[in-house]
Amino acid sequence: MKNITSLFFISSLAALTACTSTMNTSRNNAPTAQSLPSPEASLAGNPFMVKSTLQYQAPEFDKIKDEHYKPAFDYGLKVQSAEIANIANNPAAPTFENTVLALENSGEVLQRAQTIFYNLSGSNTNPTLQKIQEEYAPIFSAQSDKIFLNDKLYARFKAIDTSRLDAESKRLTEYYLKRFEIAGANLSADKKEELKKINSELATLSTQFSNKLLEARKKGGVVITDVKELDGLSEDQIAAAAADAKNAGLEGKYLLSLLNTTQQPLLQNLKDRKTREKLFKASWYRAEKGDANDTRETIERIARLRLRKAKLQGKNSFAEWKLQDQMAQSPDKAMKLLHQLATPAVETAKKEKEEIQALIDAQKGGFELAPWDWNFYAEQVRKAKYDLDENEIKPYFEVNTVLEKGVFYAAEKFYGITFKKRTDLPVYHPDVTVYEVFDRDGKSMALYYLDFYTRSNKGGGAWMSNFVEQSHLLKQKPVIVNVFNYQKPAPGKPSLISYDDVETMFHEFGHTLHGLFANQKYVTLSGTATPRDFVEFPSQINEFFALEPEVLKNYALHYQTQKPMPQALVEKIKKARSFNQGYATTELVSAATIDMAWHSVTDENQLLPTLEFEKKALDRFGFTLSQVPPRYHSPYFAHIFGGGYSAGYYAYMWSDVLNSAAWDYIKTHGGMTRENGDRFRQYILSVGNSVDLNQAFREFTGKDPEITPLLKDKGFLK
Repeated sequence: MKNITSLFFISSLAALTACTSTMNTSRNNAPTAQSLPSPEASLAGNPFMVKSTLQYQAPEFDKIKDEHYKPAFDYGLKVQSAEIANIANNPAAPTFENTVLALENSGEVLQRAQTIFYNLSGSNTNPTLQKIQEEYAPIFSAQSDKIFLNDKLYARFKAIDTSRLDAESKRLTEYYLKRFEIAGANLSADKKEELKKINSELATLSTQFSNKLLEARKKGGVVITDVKELDGLSEDQIAAAAADAKNAGLEGKYLLSLLNTTQQPLLQNLKDRKTREKLFKASWYRAEKGDANDTRETIERIARLRLRKAKLQGKNSFAEWKLQDQMAQSPDKAMKLLHQLATPAVETAKKEKEEIQALIDAQKGGFELAPWDWNFYAEQVRKAKYDLDENEIKPYFEVNTVLEKGVFYAAEKFYGITFKKRTDLPVYHPDVTVYEVFDRDGKSMALYYLDFYTRSNKGGGAWMSNFVEQSHLLKQKPVIVNVFNYQKPAPGKPSLISYDDVETMFHEFGHTLHGLFANQKYVTLSGTATPRDFVEFPSQINEFFALEPEVLKNYALHYQTQKPMPQALVEKIKKARSFNQGYATTELVSAATIDMAWHSVTDENQLLPTLEFEKKALDRFGFTLSQVPPRYHSPYFAHIFGGGYSAGYYAYMWSDVLNSAAWDYIKTHGGMTRENGDRFRQYILSVGNSVDLNQAFREFTGKDPEITPLLKDKGFLK
């Protein structure tokens, strides 16, 4: 089952701001500009007030304390507000330099503090950070509105002559104009005030949802007292469950912690059906218990406000409003793709269900297949059909070996980049490691942080983010972090992962490559700052390298003997690639359908209570196979209610079409060659959002993408 992961994004305001500058006008055409606030003496030791002196402005985590955020936010907001006022009130004729570039360069302190804050709020939070996050969510929303609902500022942008600008500067101007329009800059004054209130409440609700969900996941794990109930787990898995229980103050017991998805990895190993049922239901019901962490009321309020926001701006639905600047452009196009995948996926899943039920019956199980049984028996079917046992595979996938001899090795072969571990840079948690990245010419190009293991204060899933964004204008090189949620092994034990986890590592590093190869002048257009339905393309195509023969033989080494994986086992993995794809695709497309259903409503009367709404949506679109639940159930669908994927979860499938079509091009043009790597870097990975991305794809492959390669990859077409 393929892991679909989440990117963690900082606030839109932090993403657009880069460095502080005063208004740059001549004495003859500029009155005295508003003075920028001077920092108070109490800010003298605040690490966010100045650029880090570490290499590439890497965060000074040894200096950053929780008490530094609020003062930096408050000062940064004041400075940027003064900068915005100076731009808007400048009597000089609008130019790219005094308007677009001035906005692009505003908010240095604010951006610096927000970037670190939002990264750590996802990966290493605590009650103090959660409280700050809830307090400042509406404040940051208001700051964004102060920019993009500013009549004077919008008028200046519209007046700029772009005919003589270079291509990237013109693209930046057009990008900002679109942001103004999507934000509601054309609305009347009274509607803008209403929109500001909606935006403020939505920011608060989204933060509350995320905090509730983190607590629900933390408290939702299954506590086991009798080790016999864990029959089927390995000694290392049992030891890890005992360690988790001890850390939670439950010494002598076993804790099966929850990951953010519906299905839990341990379900494929647990032999005790009652334990499987307990774990599945703990996952499914985690955020709908009627307690303080129940998210349903929050979800319903978010959905209503999003619809009101869209209607206020003249759109029929939130999805119609949200997709204006995406590759799909409209909900109809997104739903068409989902339908193209759903039909063969559900039919394939029904056949898979019959195979699994036949096995249960042959074993005289005496029960009908349930969601908590699927992975356990699917693993047996896979073993029977392909003689492939997950426990036979895992010893060949030690997490650090997969990283350095697999992920890094593939990047070196395809792109020419190399990596060197650094131990001299401060990190935000002892589990975090750092590597310096060197380009094909041997020159240092970036820093890469890695956070492998799950923690109770870490958000679920896996993601990539930047600590520092690439920008030629600001002379910044990328500082990137990948965050995962692999189970931490007991002390002295190896960290062995599944093949799904291997693909996740390659996937997230694909995002990292997108950030590493960024080659833009402006932060706003740099690296992964692309539409949602393009950003998953570089990550998903990187998954293909996990099974490339040259790469696989280099990292698939037995953790004890260091012998490579036998070719017979490799062939089994390859043959089994299309196995269970009906299930995997159905759970993914059904989740995307839930997302689109919540955000395609055109009337508030269509918004029913959460569980009823979800069931009706799934039934309406043909997802009636109860044994295949959606990958995310509405109450814990963090991507769309706490993250940036509202009306955008379809993006994984849209990007998958691009990814399969591009890989088809690579395979038919020589495969894993440096020529193909350089070409992919040139046309896809290095362009950020500085060009038309549909055209960029055509330039790489020579044609528009087609869905056929994806259907073949999934085994839906022979």
